[in-house]
Amino acid sequence: MSRDGETKSGIALTEKQKLSWLRLIRSDNIGPVTFRDLINHFGSAEAALDALPDLSRRGGAARSPRIATLAHAEREMETATRFGARFVGIGEPDYPPALREIDGAPPLIAMKGSSATVIRPSLGIVGSRNASINGAKFAAMLARQCGQAGYTIASGLARGIDAAAHAASLSTGTVAMLAGGLDKPYPPENFRLLDDIYANGGATISEMPFGWEPRARDFPRRNRLIAGVSLGVLIVEAAERSGSLITARLAGDFGRLVFAVPGSPLDSRCHGTNRLIKDGATLVTEAADILDALSPMMEPRLDLQHVVREGTGDQPISQTGDRAGDKERAILAEALGPSPVETDDIIRHTGLPAATVYLLLLELDIAGKLNRHSGGRISMIMAD
Repeated sequence: MSRDGETKSGIALTEKQKLSWLRLIRSDNIGPVTFRDLINHFGSAEAALDALPDLSRRGGAARSPRIATLAHAEREMETATRFGARFVGIGEPDYPPALREIDGAPPLIAMKGSSATVIRPSLGIVGSRNASINGAKFAAMLARQCGQAGYTIASGLARGIDAAAHAASLSTGTVAMLAGGLDKPYPPENFRLLDDIYANGGATISEMPFGWEPRARDFPRRNRLIAGVSLGVLIVEAAERSGSLITARLAGDFGRLVFAVPGSPLDSRCHGTNRLIKDGATLVTEAADILDALSPMMEPRLDLQHVVREGTGDQPISQTGDRAGDKERAILAEALGPSPVETDDIIRHTGLPAATVYLLLLELDIAGKLNRHSGGRISMIMAD
């Protein structure tokens, strides 16, 4: 990748395919991993949508899951167009390259703004909402200098450190991850900053539907996007129970570098960052600490297992698991429990073909009987 990072790769979805993708991800019990497995098995989102009722029945659900209608998808697509936004699939050229690498990457994101800013290598900068003057000033300085070195600055549009990082990188490129729909940014006092981001060639990204008002439980999802698009994440002022520490933990899970600015032990806003440094985060006192560490990572590696591609023909990509019967379902059900296990362990334990196991897990997932955990582990939702 060149230093400016402005390269594109991927295959664009047709409008029909994108509508089917939107319907599938907006349907009940469909998360990113389930979405990928469905398309890999059935060959297309359209075929997967047709299969959902039968999969749910075979998984033991009392009733069919809610499946988003074509009209619903068309309305959301029209809303995005009116808002000046677009939907981008995980295999398309405008999808953030580093985000593709993470386990359970969102298959479809809503984006508004410059795709050139989004596909460049990114540094995440997050921290305290009630930032100190010096904390905000230092975050702005680092954002400005790292932006000038060729990095897009990614953050969450929150008060304090986030806002300082966005404002300082307007001229070099910044992208804001939103917890709600793109048309429902938060907080209101940063609306003008958001306008400035768009006006200066920046962008916003969300995986939530248009019209979705952000709730407290949606912000960790937003933090996951920040960590996912970034090659490294810098934490500036974070209390012990700060949401910024969630971003740091996710960054570590994704194999990203974690940076932290030390602070006074007497300032509770620095307790979290100081602990991160004790736990192995890179201590930062100048931009060179970040740039030197990130330099070898300027070209994200694409993990092909996380890319979702639709088939080009009418046949499913995999049909070998379609012969699963009640005997195989009973073997799998006996092997699963409330404790998370890895899929490879299930295959070894049961002796069932991998394709059969994946299909049976899809049935349980669509039926709402499966929990998915970090690291690709799964467990059964046990009846009360």
